[in-house]
Amino acid sequence: MSTHIAQPILSRRAFLRGAGITLALPFLEAMQPVFGAAAKAAVAPSATPRRMLAIETNMGLIAANFFPKENGHDWTPSPYLELIQQHRRDFTVFSGTSHPAVDGGHAAELAFLTAAAHPGAGGFKNSISLDQYAAEQIGTRTRIQSLTILVGSENRHSLSFTRSGVMIPGEKSAAAIYRRMFVQGTPAEVTARVNDLRVGRSVLDFVNDSAKRMQGGLGPRDRERLDQYFTSVRDLEGQLVESEAWEQRPKPKVAVPEPKDITDNNLLVQRMQQMFGVVRLALETDSTRLITVFINPFSMVPVIEGVTHETHSITHHGNRPETLQELALIEAAHFRMLDELLTGLKGAKEESETLLDRTQVLFGSCMGNANAHDNHNLPMLLAGGGYRHGQHLAFDQKQNYPLPNLYVSMLQRMGLEADKFASSTGTMRGLEVA
Repeated sequence: MSTHIAQPILSRRAFLRGAGITLALPFLEAMQPVFGAAAKAAVAPSATPRRMLAIETNMGLIAANFFPKENGHDWTPSPYLELIQQHRRDFTVFSGTSHPAVDGGHAAELAFLTAAAHPGAGGFKNSISLDQYAAEQIGTRTRIQSLTILVGSENRHSLSFTRSGVMIPGEKSAAAIYRRMFVQGTPAEVTARVNDLRVGRSVLDFVNDSAKRMQGGLGPRDRERLDQYFTSVRDLEGQLVESEAWEQRPKPKVAVPEPKDITDNNLLVQRMQQMFGVVRLALETDSTRLITVFINPFSMVPVIEGVTHETHSITHHGNRPETLQELALIEAAHFRMLDELLTGLKGAKEESETLLDRTQVLFGSCMGNANAHDNHNLPMLLAGGGYRHGQHLAFDQKQNYPLPNLYVSMLQRMGLEADKFASSTGTMRGLEVA
């Protein structure tokens, strides 16, 4: 005769409490592990710093102006790629790729770095983004675990999402980023920040004690999941300890003065240029190794000669030549700024390599055809990072190749033992390390 042990019935909104501190429990029987095996992947030791920069422009790109017509290495530059032609041997172009099950038109911007399915559906819950997946494992090696930047509208959107699918607000102020990296602060300010971090660690200690008392009455599956929750809490505590250590260390000094923020959203090109300058400083000083930049020109009339209409409206161009011509002026400006960024990274030396050699620069959009809100055949390129570049990898235009495969390759290039990310089926076919 079997013995049945009664299990406690927990509210869906159960909390851990201790010393006046309250923290929500994970939903034990219906959630995915908060800190699963993928997030525990070991970091391969390496003396060479590897970095990742992901840039998305969320209004798509005119396909004919971006994709080369020829496959392989012998391709003729398209109008946009002509603008970065001097870096031809430093980047790879991809066509016929997309995120499986990612649809919803503009909503797909939420899944650009997560590949979470159906972002436009009701009840959508996002997953962890590529940069945050890496940050969980290598973020504490630098002062700033990851940097999320927004160039565009007045909202706080970004490309970065935590493991629980929460968006990390994008930073719009170049001056604020500069101060975070290079302005030390007074001793009193440093002490205050350290005290805040220590309070955070105390909170985790209190709720962990409460959680352990609860653990004895749970079933095996819930005990396992709660144990995973403890692991995530302790991992966060470790990050707080590392953050405290960084607060005590002197910040790097740079000859570049603090930038003055450009507040006019219509000065899109100037704001991109300013932020890309800050990005280069962040990478050069090894202040962080993980950066995302979300470019959102929605509702703007960029100050570019020949542009007179709001950006979003002309992405619905209906193939009218005059509208396409105006849209191309805006999109070409993105590539001029990208060219300037790549030139700067290539010109910065780090030991025997360039900064571009050690930085993977992903650039693309969540829409292949903004006119139709189509999320297939995404315009994507990857520069730097130490790959064998110079080619156009063309995949099936109807049955797209999974873009998350590229993300697996990028994680592995960062030194992470990752063999799966989101809906990936392997690594990116045809992309090889130099």
